[in-house]
Amino acid sequence: MRRKMVAGNWKMHGTGASVAELTRSLKAFDFPTNVDVAVFPPSLYIGQVVEALNGTAISVGAQNVARQAEQGPLTGEIAASQLADAGCTLALVGHSERRQVLGESDEELCLKFAAAQQVGLVPVLCVGETLAEREAGNTLGVVARQLNSIVDALGIEVFHKAVVAYEPVWAIGTGLTASPAQAQEVHAAIRAQLAAKNAEVAQNVRLLYGGSVKAANAAELFNMPDIDGGLIGGASLNADDFGAICRAAGN
Repeated sequence: MRRKMVAGNWKMHGTGASVAELTRSLKAFDFPTNVDVAVFPPSLYIGQVVEALNGTAISVGAQNVARQAEQGPLTGEIAASQLADAGCTLALVGHSERRQVLGESDEELCLKFAAAQQVGLVPVLCVGETLAEREAGNTLGVVARQLNSIVDALGIEVFHKAVVAYEPVWAIGTGLTASPAQAQEVHAAIRAQLAAKNAEVAQNVRLLYGGSVKAANAAELFNMPDIDGGLIGGASLNADDFGAICRAAGN
């Protein structure tokens, strides 16, 4: 039985004061015990968040990770080993904003995925299509390519210790949300693609949905058979909204 997971991606939001307030609110919230909860703060505040959430069941992850696991001459980047040392247990890999805005390629993201796993971080691989790709009927092909870039290079077994998040680019921060049926179709295709290589891996890997998830639509999305939780953007910046989404996952 796959445990539900709800992860909050804070993106490039927060100040020392607002992060302190948000973590205080999160600590006070009674999260369901049958849901794994994680937050991904900006790298500048990782230490602050790890310290503030110490003693809670909330995991802390990084929004990005360098292409190499160990320290070295790579100005502006943060090594996976440094993130682990700071208290992170997860790392986002391939968020659409990094693919679309910053031009990160499948090859680059494969290196980042491997670097994260090398030091014991759990990569959360983000996949998804743009509106143009969906309208052209290419959704499943785009997602399959993004997933295969990892499988072909590193092997199916790496997904024993990874999470996959399907986030249609057209639904991120737009207020648009894939319908539960649309989201389920893609999640089912991802699981089937992995099952063709290894049925056990496919059965156990957690698949999250991301794309304007809110308390109002979370329960219906999370009730789909292949949706194991959510990667939450804007709603994760409000502890009450985030908590309500976690409660929906727990129910």
